[in-house]
Amino acid sequence: MEKIIVDARGDACPIPVVKAIRALEGLGEDGGAIEVHVDNETAVENVLRMASGRGFSPVSERLEDRHFVIRFDAVGGNTGPAAAEEIVCAVPAAERSVKTVVAIDSATMGRGNDELGATLMKGFIFALSQLEKLPAAILFYNGGAKITTEGSPSIEDLRGMEEKGVEIYTCGTCLNYYGLTEKLQVGKVTNMYSIVETLAGADKVIRP
Repeated sequence: MEKIIVDARGDACPIPVVKAIRALEGLGEDGGAIEVHVDNETAVENVLRMASGRGFSPVSERLEDRHFVIRFDAVGGNTGPAAAEEIVCAVPAAERSVKTVVAIDSATMGRGNDELGATLMKGFIFALSQLEKLPAAILFYNGGAKITTEGSPSIEDLRGMEEKGVEIYTCGTCLNYYGLTEKLQVGKVTNMYSIVETLAGADKVIRP
């Protein structure tokens, strides 16, 4: 039986599905075996859906952290031209991420005692940095602007999140008001329009 190996690692949707379909169309009349290598679960689900939709019985296997293989025998199913719906980029429910934005408007957390509040805020930011799914962005404004500036105990935690792709934004007007414009240690300076735009575009907003 003819076997075709498709290497679609590094390819974004819908390329893995397109490559698999082209491999199918390249098989002879007797069909054959198809093996598709991808590097993300979205591609796995899309290739599985395409193969199942054509009447095959695909199976998938994780070889390494970012190396998956989908195998199926293309015999007795449809190896002809692709239907348009086969190459739609469908993201599995488990991978659909919610865009979370954290908005921090004070250097302290909660009301009562500011010393305790500062300790709580430091703990909150540390705990935030340990989450498996980090927020898309963290906004600092009013008294929260002090947390991204020189002397803040949370700078390293924030830098760690920034290195992992979290956007850190601090209100420029607030930095100027507190005389901290030159003391920003992490992230970027932003304005109120951008803050509103970021909040409006969030699926979930957390305010400690």
